[in-house]
Amino acid sequence: MKAILFDATWCVGCGACVEACAEENGLPAEASPGLHADRYTSLEEHDDTYLRRLCMHCLHPSCVSACPVGALQKTEAGPVTYDFDRCIGCRYCMVACPFSIPRYEWSSLTPRVRKCEMCSARVAEGKPTACAEICPTEATMFGERDEMIALAKQRIAENPDDYSQHIYGLEEAGGTCVLVIGSQELIDTAFDPRVPDEALPEKTWVVLSRIPTAVGVAGVGLVGLNWIIRRRMALMNDTESSNNGGGGR
Repeated sequence: MKAILFDATWCVGCGACVEACAEENGLPAEASPGLHADRYTSLEEHDDTYLRRLCMHCLHPSCVSACPVGALQKTEAGPVTYDFDRCIGCRYCMVACPFSIPRYEWSSLTPRVRKCEMCSARVAEGKPTACAEICPTEATMFGERDEMIALAKQRIAENPDDYSQHIYGLEEAGGTCVLVIGSQELIDTAFDPRVPDEALPEKTWVVLSRIPTAVGVAGVGLVGLNWIIRRRMALMNDTESSNNGGGGR
C-alpha cells in the first residue's frame, strides 16, 4: 500500500505541491488559501514551520463506511477515491471524517464532494503523486507505506532534537496513508487531539444504525434530488451541443 510522507522540518513553504495538485486535478490556478472545493491541499504556517493539509487516506476510512451508496472507496493501492456518478449529496462523509477534510461545492448547480484522491490515476500507472514529484526539498515523499515509515524513523533518528518521536498517522484513526513528522510543538498543537488511535468505521455504523428511519427517508429524498441533478446536467449538455452546432452553420 502506498503512502505520502510529509516532513515539516524539510518544507520551505514554496507552494509547489499546491500548484502541482491544482494542475494535475484541473483546478483554478488562482484560488483562495486553505482547503476548499478548488484546493485539495494547502500549506499552513506554524511559527515559521509549514504543514500540509490534505486527505489523510485512512487505512479504514470512516467516510467510506458512512457513504450509503459507495461513492467513496478505499483502493488496495492506498488512495480513497470519489465517484460523482454514485454520489447523492448526503454529505455524511463530511460529518464522518475525523480530520474534517471533504469539501462541498455549495455554489454549484451540480455540486460534488471534493478532496485529494492521492493522484489515484498516476498511482495506478506506477507514478508518484504530483505533489511528491514536484517537491524540490523532498519534504513530500511517496512510496510504499512501510518504506515511508522507515524513512520517517530514519530522519527522526538522525536529528532527534528537530523532531517529535511521534509519526502522526501511524496509529491515528487506525492508521493513515499520509504520515507527518515535524517538531514536537507542531505535532502537539497542529492536530486535533480528539482523534483516537482506533479505526472509526465501526463507530460510524453504530451511529447511523440508530437512526434508520431518518436515514431511509433522507436517502429516498436524496436519490430523487440526484436524479434531478443528473437530468439538469444532461439538459445543459444538450443545450451546449445545440448551441455549438448552430454556431457552425
